[in-house]
Amino acid sequence: MSAPVRVVIADDHPMFRYGLRAVLASSTEVEVVGDAANGSDLVGLVEQTHPDVVLTDLAMPGLDGMTATRQILDQFPEIGVLVLTMHEDDEALFGALRAGARGYLLKGSDGAEIVRAVLAVACGDAVYSASVARRIVGFFTSAHETYAAQIFPELTIREREILDLVAAGLGNHEIARRLVLSEKTVRNNVASILTKLQVPDRAAAVAKARDTGLGI
Repeated sequence: MSAPVRVVIADDHPMFRYGLRAVLASSTEVEVVGDAANGSDLVGLVEQTHPDVVLTDLAMPGLDGMTATRQILDQFPEIGVLVLTMHEDDEALFGALRAGARGYLLKGSDGAEIVRAVLAVACGDAVYSASVARRIVGFFTSAHETYAAQIFPELTIREREILDLVAAGLGNHEIARRLVLSEKTVRNNVASILTKLQVPDRAAAVAKARDTGLGI
């Protein structure tokens, strides 16, 4: 039988820490080796106990969870940090990810989900609650669209969308089905794309799009 995953907890609310300890204690695969009420105490606790996973809130007095995460991972990059917070705004989410957190759950997640996330992070996986995952996908989808607009400003939004799918290897029928368009509309858009990009055929358009990172 493998050793349990060693976890430290950080949250400034004593009752929440107590409840979290109880949740994690319900699993034989997890062992809580300490808890802290702020980021400074968390950093010191990690130095003492060398856990596998840190489960931390972000908003804490003194040193916040984001800064504590950065300091911990500077010293112990092998530790998995899982954020458990009530904040789901982009600033908190992407700040935590930039600091090195491997997971981001919202308070309100059930006990089984928290235990699964701890075990997954301990294995090196990234874990996000459903609403957080949608924000991440939305962010990168928006970033992708902005990038496409910058590199092919001569194309319309629809043409860039179709070019991306063409570059991904989809035929006109599949593109029409996915975008709920007629095949004739797709063919007309492809013809317009070839003209605007000044390329002789579909293969050349694909090559040009993939050179810029589309369709990959």
